[in-house]
Amino acid sequence: MSARTYLLAAGAFAVGTSAYVVSGVLPTVSAELGVSLTAAGQLTTAFALAYAVSAPLLATLTARWERRSLLLAALLVAALGNAVSAVATTYPLLLGGRVVAALGAAAFTPAATLFATALRPPAERGRTVAIVFGGLTVALALGVPAGSLLAGSLGYRGVFGLVAVVSLAMAVAVRMRLPLMAGAPAVPLRERFAVAADRRVLMVLAVTVFGVVATMSVYIYVVPLLTVTTGLGTSAIGGLLLVYGLGAILGNAWGGRATDRFGSIPTLLAVIAGFIVMIATLPLTATTTVGAAVALFVWSVFTWSFNPPVQTLLLNLAPSGGLVLSLNASAIYLGMGLAGVLGGVVIDVAGVLVLPEIAAALGLVVLALLVGLRARIRRAPVPEPVSVG
Repeated sequence: MSARTYLLAAGAFAVGTSAYVVSGVLPTVSAELGVSLTAAGQLTTAFALAYAVSAPLLATLTARWERRSLLLAALLVAALGNAVSAVATTYPLLLGGRVVAALGAAAFTPAATLFATALRPPAERGRTVAIVFGGLTVALALGVPAGSLLAGSLGYRGVFGLVAVVSLAMAVAVRMRLPLMAGAPAVPLRERFAVAADRRVLMVLAVTVFGVVATMSVYIYVVPLLTVTTGLGTSAIGGLLLVYGLGAILGNAWGGRATDRFGSIPTLLAVIAGFIVMIATLPLTATTTVGAAVALFVWSVFTWSFNPPVQTLLLNLAPSGGLVLSLNASAIYLGMGLAGVLGGVVIDVAGVLVLPEIAAALGLVVLALLVGLRARIRRAPVPEPVSVG
């Protein structure tokens, strides 16, 4: 794969850390700002909803922009949002910083995915998408656990400051190393949004929303969950989050290769079935340090195998890609936003141990949607990229 693809993955790491690091600093935010754990969790909701609303709008407004300039601007906005978060001493200001960071991430991730796939042949599409999204998995593997570990010494402000510096460094690298790439030709707005009327696309987007709600409703609150099931402290749980991140890296890579070899739908069916089993049994398996490490690793492998086949399927349905990828990005972060709300409600009403069972039920909804999508695609086939082995 091209070094340019890996640079785009590094940019995805920067904006991914911005999105996910809140999970690692929830207790610190709660303590330093004097807000409840549930209120701190809504920082993820604010980021996610801002991303969900802005991604298709930004994709439409910037469709004709030169691609490198768009990526550069997106990273600078993400850096600004994290800088605001770093100096925030009140909850409303921190909330505003998360929204600004979300705008940068919403512009970057779909554009980076499209940029990367334009550099590679169609038969390598799944692996190319997996590399770009690998930046998000590394954000989980390193960014979130590091945030959890550093929050004690640096506070949440120092953690967000580091994310701002990384985002700025990635902006410099994009400016220096990526080639110019023309934007999309002028397309009427009505035609641009016509892809959203395809019922197959809508079903894929529904799969994304329910799939993300299922996993993120647990992951956002994974620190308090593991505190209950294992009795471990925050620093030890930071190590378990690192294990989860390593599973994410493996799952993302496997998801890309499996998609290129077996196709999107078979890969998704296998991934969701494995996810349901792992998440439903999490309260039983994650009761010791070793058991929690194994459970989180396998859960993460299935969870992070999800993105490459979904993205590839959408690119096959709409080869021009820009808007449909931004719609899927919106679906991802809409799912994250809903997950934060759902998780908070479940914790308040029934307790944190009920979250995995709710997630498993949502996984069954995803499985049913996939079966229906497979039947619809069989009636109107989607061409998969030719395998290269």
